[in-house]
Amino acid sequence: MSSGQEPVYPQYETETSQTSKLLRKFKETPFVPIGMAGFAVVVGYGLYRLKHRGKMKMSLHLIHMRVAAQGFVVGAITCGVLYSMVREYMFKPKE
Repeated sequence: MSSGQEPVYPQYETETSQTSKLLRKFKETPFVPIGMAGFAVVVGYGLYRLKHRGKMKMSLHLIHMRVAAQGFVVGAITCGVLYSMVREYMFKPKE
C-alpha cells in the first residue's frame, strides 16, 4: 500500500488525543457516562452496606445490589434511547 492513499474513514483516522475522543463520545451519548457513574455509585454503596448489613444473608444482599445496579444502567440506556429519538425525530432541522 502506498502512503498517499486516502483514508477509508477520514473522520475516525484524524490524529486527536484520547481525551478529546472521550469528550466527543460523551457529547454524542451523554447517558452512557451517567449510567456508568450510577453503576459505580450503586456498587460503592453496596460495598459500604456490606459491612453493616446486620443479619441479612450475603447472597441476598448481593442479589439486591445486582438488581439495583442493573436497574440503574437499564434506566440510563432507556433514557438515552428516548433522548436520541426525540432529538432525531422531533427536533430535527428541516432540510
